Amino acid sequence: MTHGPELNVGIVSGEELRVNLATPYRLEGSNREPLEGDLTFRLSAAGRVEFEGKEYDGIELRPAASGNGARFEVKDVTIGVNFHWERKENQSFTGGLGIIVEDEPKRLTLVNRLPVEDYLKSVISSEMNATSSPELLKAHAVISRSWLFAQLAAAKAPKCKDGWTDTAEERIVWYDREDHKNFDVCADDHCQRYQGITRQTRPEVEEAIDATFGVVLKDAEGKVCDARFSKCCGGVFEKFESCWEPAPHPYLQALRDGENETDFPDLMDEDAAREWIAGSPEAYCNTRDERVLAEVLNSYDRETPDFYRWNVEYSREELSDLLRRRAGEDFGDVVEMKALERGTSGRIIRLLVRGTKKTKVIGKELEIRRSLSESHLYSSAFLAEGMDADEHGVARRWRLRGAGWGHGVGLCQIGAAMMAHEGKSWEAILGHYFPGAVLKKEY
Repeated sequence: MTHGPELNVGIVSGEELRVNLATPYRLEGSNREPLEGDLTFRLSAAGRVEFEGKEYDGIELRPAASGNGARFEVKDVTIGVNFHWERKENQSFTGGLGIIVEDEPKRLTLVNRLPVEDYLKSVISSEMNATSSPELLKAHAVISRSWLFAQLAAAKAPKCKDGWTDTAEERIVWYDREDHKNFDVCADDHCQRYQGITRQTRPEVEEAIDATFGVVLKDAEGKVCDARFSKCCGGVFEKFESCWEPAPHPYLQALRDGENETDFPDLMDEDAAREWIAGSPEAYCNTRDERVLAEVLNSYDRETPDFYRWNVEYSREELSDLLRRRAGEDFGDVVEMKALERGTSGRIIRLLVRGTKKTKVIGKELEIRRSLSESHLYSSAFLAEGMDADEHGVARRWRLRGAGWGHGVGLCQIGAAMMAHEGKSWEAILGHYFPGAVLKKEY
């Protein structure tokens, strides 16, 4: 069996990259003996790759022997970039590697070159835990494969900026998988988590990839589905256009994450959203089942115990400082935060922030999350409550009461884990989160 087309994944960037070749690799374009052991690559003063006293425009290393035994380790890979769990770790990979020079800023980037299906074995073990149930692993293999091919196709089309607003009064923007000029996808949450064979430790992972080999979700027009996923929807799915470009996808609908998919209030209504977020309604993802969570969440994800409903509090000074640094706006003391528009899950699309110095509207959901946290707020489905007002009516403290973790579009990983735990098949899981989509073999 082939392993699908080759993919180029950006792993880590910097002025110095350190690698350990656990097996022999050949330096392409050279007649020297295969390399093995510790290697260091540096960005030279001339903006080239400096390696063992020589300079190169780029370096390509391929396994010296055929088969699947080739392996290398990359030192100090940053994971969770700009998120609250950001850290560095050493990671092991298979396949080939390239050291390329990138501009803006000038830096070296290590690119892992490997077949798509091998890439997916790592993704479904990195986005979740390799100990997840077989049905969840299969479902995630299909959506990760679908997302990848949808993004590779989208990279060839011009970026849509319809609806962008960036003025003194309003900033409404969204962020998607911006094109990587010199590789297909990156290895972090910006695209999909890919951590090589570092966490790919169980035969069930390989079995899930083999069982769904080449299978993708397609829409009614035969296009590969842009199959999004997040940790926890908070009880109701969000629509694609609430978070990204105004391009509705029929298979990304507003449904309840439960048995009765149509039983939920209109969370675009502020009163209904307030009641929903303040409560704890039943949903697949409303769980504290430690066994299931331990199966589906990696160790750093389990550092976030409250994901279905959560609270964050800031002092007046902390909130003003956050907005100044993260949103780039000096609001002074915050007088009011008001949801002007909510999506189908209750996530805020347009947030009015009124301060003693200025007033501005912020959106969409990721811009809001970035502006109100040192990394990323768990979600934009929250209630903003000013507390302990001073003699001028300005709150001394602010509390954000929120729902869900992530954008809430597509598959809800916690909900899908509970569905699998309850005996649902991977096909049923995909049917729940992507209604109307069909399963097709791409190769």
